[in-house]
Amino acid sequence: MSAPTAPPPVRTDAAPPSQRAGRVGELRELAKTTPGVLVVFTVALVLVSILVGLFTAVTVQGRAKALDDLTARSGPLSIAAQDLYRSLSDADATANSAFLAGGLERAEVRTRYESDIAQAESALATAVAAREPADLADPRGPLAVLSRELSVYTGLVETARANNRQKLPVGAAYQRAASNLMREELLPAAERLYTDETAVLRADQDRAARLPVVEVVLGLITLVLLFFAQRYVRRRTRRRLNVGLLVATGAAVVSLAWVLVATIGVMANVNASQEHGSEQTDVLAQARIAALAARGDETMTLVARGSGKEFEEGYQDAIGQLAGDRGLLGRAQELASDGTVRDAVRAASAAQDDWHEVHQRIRQLDDDGVYLDAVDLAIDPGDTGAATKFDAVDNSLREAIVTTEARFEDEVGQASNALTGTVIGVIVLALVAAAGAATGIWQRLKEYR
Repeated sequence: MSAPTAPPPVRTDAAPPSQRAGRVGELRELAKTTPGVLVVFTVALVLVSILVGLFTAVTVQGRAKALDDLTARSGPLSIAAQDLYRSLSDADATANSAFLAGGLERAEVRTRYESDIAQAESALATAVAAREPADLADPRGPLAVLSRELSVYTGLVETARANNRQKLPVGAAYQRAASNLMREELLPAAERLYTDETAVLRADQDRAARLPVVEVVLGLITLVLLFFAQRYVRRRTRRRLNVGLLVATGAAVVSLAWVLVATIGVMANVNASQEHGSEQTDVLAQARIAALAARGDETMTLVARGSGKEFEEGYQDAIGQLAGDRGLLGRAQELASDGTVRDAVRAASAAQDDWHEVHQRIRQLDDDGVYLDAVDLAIDPGDTGAATKFDAVDNSLREAIVTTEARFEDEVGQASNALTGTVIGVIVLALVAAAGAATGIWQRLKEYR
C-alpha cells in the first residue's frame, strides 16, 4: 500500500511581512522628501477643497430650502391657520347676531356668515393638504376635530335659524349649543393649529438665519492649508509666486467671502422678516382673536337672555387682554415699525374704546329690562351700533396684519435673492481651487524628474 501523497503547495501572491514592512518604510521615507511632501500637499488640497466646497454647497442649499419653506409652506400655513380662527370666530358672532334678528336677518349678515364658513373650509383644506396622513390619524388632533365638528356646527346653526324663523323657543337652545361647540371644540382646535404653524414658522426662520460657523471654520482651514503649501513651495523652490496656488487661494477667499456676504444678507432679511413681519403679525392676530371673542360673548349675553353672566365675564376678560397700554393693542403699538401699522393700531384702539362704551349701554338696557332696545343696539348696522364699532376694530387690525404680512414676504423674498447662484458658485470655486492647487504643485513636481 503506497504512502499518501502530500497536497501541492498553495500559491499566494501576498508579499511576506518583511517585504510589506519594507514598502511601508519606503513610503515613509518618500513622504519625507520634497517630492513626497508636495504630493501630500496636492492630495490634501484637492480633497479639502472639494469636500469643503461640497459641504458648504449643501449647507447653503439647506438654508435656501428653509427660505423656500417660509415662502411656500410655513408662512402661508400660519396665515391660513390665522384666517381659519378668524373666520370661525366671526361666523359664530355673525350667527348670533342673525339669531338676535329673530330669523329675519339682513341679507348682508347672511352673506357674511356664509362667506366666513366658506373661508374657514378653504383654510382648513389648505392646512389638511399640507399635512401628512399620520397627522390626521389622531381623532383629538386639531385638524381631525375641525374637519369633524365644523359640519356639526353649521347644522346646529341652520336648525336654530329654522326654529327661530318659526318663533319656536327651542331655537335659542340650538344656537347656544352651536356657540358652545364653537367655543369648546372648534376655536381651541383652531388655536392649537395656529400655535403649531407659528412654531414651525419660527423654526424655519431660525434655520434660515443660522450662523455659518462650520462653513467659516472649514473655509479658514482651507486657507491655512494653502498658506502652508505656498510657504513650503516658496522655501524649497526659491520662487516667490506660484500661479496655481495663488489661483486656488483666490478661489477659496472668494468662496468664503461670497458665503459670508450672502449669509449675512440672509440673516439680516430673515431677522427683519421676524421683527417687522411675523412677530408683529402674531400680536396683531392675537388682538384680532381677542376682539372676535369679545364680540361673540357680547352677542351671546343677549342670546342667553337672562343667563348670560358667563358670557359677560368672557367679554370682560377678552377686552382686558385687548385694551390698555399693557394689552395686546398697546403691545402692537410698541412693536409697530411702519407708519401704516401704527396708524391702523391707533385707529383700532380708538374704535375699541367707542365699542366698549356702546357695550356698556347695551348691558344697561338689558339690565333695565329693555331687551329689544339692547338687541337693536348690538346688531344695528348704523354708526352708533356695536356691530359697526366692532367692524371698525376688526378692519383696522386686518389692515395692519396685511401690511406686516407683506413686509414678511418682501424680506423673505430678498433673503432668497441673496442666495441666488451661491450653490453653483461655491462648487465651481471649489473645483477651481482644487485644479489650481494641483496644477501649481504639479509644475514644481515636474522639476524633480
